[in-house]
Amino acid sequence: VFMSEHFLVLMDRSAAVSQPVRQRPAGKKREEDDQKVMATEALSRRNIWEPSVYYALGNESFYFAGHDISIRESMDTYGALIWPGAIALCQFLDNNQQQVNLMDKAVLEIGAGTGLVSVVASLLGAWVTATDLPDILSNLTFNLLRNTKGRCRYTPQVAALSWGRDLDRDFPYPSYHYDYVLAADVVYHHNCLEELLKTMCHFCRPGSQTALLWANKIRFQSDLRFTECFESSFNTTLLIELPQQEIRIYKAIAKE
Repeated sequence: VFMSEHFLVLMDRSAAVSQPVRQRPAGKKREEDDQKVMATEALSRRNIWEPSVYYALGNESFYFAGHDISIRESMDTYGALIWPGAIALCQFLDNNQQQVNLMDKAVLEIGAGTGLVSVVASLLGAWVTATDLPDILSNLTFNLLRNTKGRCRYTPQVAALSWGRDLDRDFPYPSYHYDYVLAADVVYHHNCLEELLKTMCHFCRPGSQTALLWANKIRFQSDLRFTECFESSFNTTLLIELPQQEIRIYKAIAKE
């Protein structure tokens, strides 16, 4: 199995700063501890940036789906960084094209961030809609255009999506029906886990046969609690687990 040098380096960094999942103190102290873990992981992922320069731009390079990919990151928000779950999912999609054939499939990515997963899905022949919060879309659009123009069967689309909000209005079913929904490292320290699950359920309805591919690094007890709720809502298959990096990739279909 091909494993890019960048992927291995990033996984090593991630393992170095990760901590065993454990019960954290309740309340504000727990939130502060979780934020520190995320901030430490984010800083460990910088390329040539100086730690003192917070609002900095950097470029990360990858090779997936037969193409060199350059992704612009920013340290000013978690959504503008590349997280290990995204790289793991890209690696899986690239290496398992018979198991997950994206050619000519309608694909939605939720929490697309920098757009790396959407870029790879587009290069693998999918018709992709990449979604995230409005303030993320500018950098997301830049990365998609930079890496897919003239390379893909379909031009990827970008749309604003706030988890759990106005889903029936903005993405009515079945007008917006997808073969696959992709999500990478969307579960971390935030207060929208219920809304995230609601969004997953909206796009992956019983009988739709929409498959959800979710890749995530397990960091906190809240991640495990979300996984329990996730497994109660979907028929899930653990496609791959990377114990050293604490990353899992699931395939899920809504329960009938």
